[in-house]
Amino acid sequence: MARMRIRLDPWPVDLQGGQLTLKAFDGTLDDVETPRWAALPARPIPERLKHVFVVDGKRRMESRIFIEDPRGQSGLGGFGAYVVGAVDLCPHGTRHAELLAVKAQRLLAHAPNLLVEPAQLTPRNPHTGQLEYAPAPMQGHDPLAALNTLQQHMLGAEQLLSHSLASRVPVDEADDREWLTALTIQDGTLRGQNLQGAVVGCVKTMETMYLPADRAGLLSELKPGERTPVLRMTYEGGQFTRLIWYVRLCEAAFYQHPMSGVMRLEMFAPDDTDFLPPIVRQVANLSGTLLTRLGSRAHKDPRAPQNLIPTAALEQAMNRSMGSSDLVTRRIRAHIAATFGREAVA
Repeated sequence: MARMRIRLDPWPVDLQGGQLTLKAFDGTLDDVETPRWAALPARPIPERLKHVFVVDGKRRMESRIFIEDPRGQSGLGGFGAYVVGAVDLCPHGTRHAELLAVKAQRLLAHAPNLLVEPAQLTPRNPHTGQLEYAPAPMQGHDPLAALNTLQQHMLGAEQLLSHSLASRVPVDEADDREWLTALTIQDGTLRGQNLQGAVVGCVKTMETMYLPADRAGLLSELKPGERTPVLRMTYEGGQFTRLIWYVRLCEAAFYQHPMSGVMRLEMFAPDDTDFLPPIVRQVANLSGTLLTRLGSRAHKDPRAPQNLIPTAALEQAMNRSMGSSDLVTRRIRAHIAATFGREAVA
């Protein structure tokens, strides 16, 4: 008689959500690379690929505020900061990694229809530098509108940076072919419109099981570096279309769920439903070789191996760029106090 078997989610319980959720998928999946559903081996990284950029973003709400404009209109808002940046890696290990474009931006999110000027906090502080918040109107008045505004600005900046660094992906068979010389790895799912860059989104968690039951079993069978064929994924309603595949970064321990160590990758899909851009196939082929090298280790990162080593380093640099949250909060209070001719409240 078969007995119940229990295995563990590898991520710590204090991380929200865990690595595995497996909600049902309401969209459609179509074979675009091959109808044969079987593991594909890792391929070598081509010499012509000179740059791999790992891009990520981080945002932080610093204070929720109530605003009264010069006309007597009032509404909610918030001071917030975000930063996006990149790590430039040599996929062949012939040069050192380099941090790019890691610089914090600050927003004064505000309710729509308010007259709001940039807020420059005074005096300048040697520990937090010049803090200037650019006005950014919110969509709506709900309590999360300021945070959502900050998130949208961060995602937009992240997308522009990712695509500006990457090789161009042809959109159809008649498009001039470009060699894959620069690839961007973006942390998380792809958002926004297709800007034709060779950008691959690396999704660490399995919140949704996109594969049907007769195909999901292959994820447990993948060996490190192996991947599934590329599929065309269309969400219900057709508003989002992606090319996706799964790759295994490391073996799952016997006590972990069998999909531990597996990551979903995605790239923007062209409008031609039958066209698989050659660059997408190249990225899929090298993804196992590249990501097994970049995957983190459990004794150093609780989200290993999906939280890539360059991503963890980039997160530290972004935190430094935004500065100490406590010091910034004090600056905000001191600035507001000065406008009322009062002493800052500790």
